[in-house]
Amino acid sequence: MDTSQLHGRTVLVTGAGSGIGRETALLSARRGADLAICDVNRVGLEEVEAAARALGRDVIARPVDVADREQMRSFAEAVHAQAGAVHLLVNNAGVGLGAGLLDTELSDWDWIVAINLMGVVHGCHFFVPPMVERGTGGHVANVSSMAGFHASPALVAYSATKFAVLGLSEALREELRPHGIGVTAICPGIINTPITRAARARGALENPEARERLVSLYQRRNYGPDRVAQNILKAVARNRSVAPITIESWTAYALKRLSPRLAAWAARRMAAVTD
Repeated sequence: MDTSQLHGRTVLVTGAGSGIGRETALLSARRGADLAICDVNRVGLEEVEAAARALGRDVIARPVDVADREQMRSFAEAVHAQAGAVHLLVNNAGVGLGAGLLDTELSDWDWIVAINLMGVVHGCHFFVPPMVERGTGGHVANVSSMAGFHASPALVAYSATKFAVLGLSEALREELRPHGIGVTAICPGIINTPITRAARARGALENPEARERLVSLYQRRNYGPDRVAQNILKAVARNRSVAPITIESWTAYALKRLSPRLAAWAARRMAAVTD
């Protein structure tokens, strides 16, 4: 799918009110796409909507919790009634949880699985079938993470959801291949977005000093969501199956494939940064 210019196409982005989702939506609009966007962050969503409309784009914007099946169903009905089947679906909405298994409550599991995994499932369930029925191809980009192949003992539930998104994406890619629809698992590494401050934390990571060390690490890394957005559209254009983003994500991906033992050591070292 050519993403260098997107005139006449509709790009749908979940979690579009901030971070990676915001930048992906705005970059798509600058390249000519009309937008369908949603987020629980109403203020951020309205800002993105206004910016895209200022570029002359049609925009469907709804405050939606991707974990809520009926909200996603209603959003899909509105999008399809106004714009038809989307051309690019970016399932981006997600949350963070810093905790090992022993510190993770069952309510935490319910929360993160509902958003990080079922949010992607809902996006695919409601928006992919019309893409298939249209018969002219398209693309699905599911935002996983470096944690999707580089599990950290400090991110047990988060890693589990991101592994699941990666597996879903790989299976869906083969299912949709005959329909000319590509699927890419986007796997960012350390990205400077609001997720580090907004994430839940349990155990040792509940310590404010530990959170500040984590936030500081992401700020020092200073890899912005605008660069991730550029790489997402590049990966879609190249129809990549898995798209690690940032050098640490590429390194973790290579280690996992070539030396699982070394990858496990690296994961332990990364977890120690926040202890």
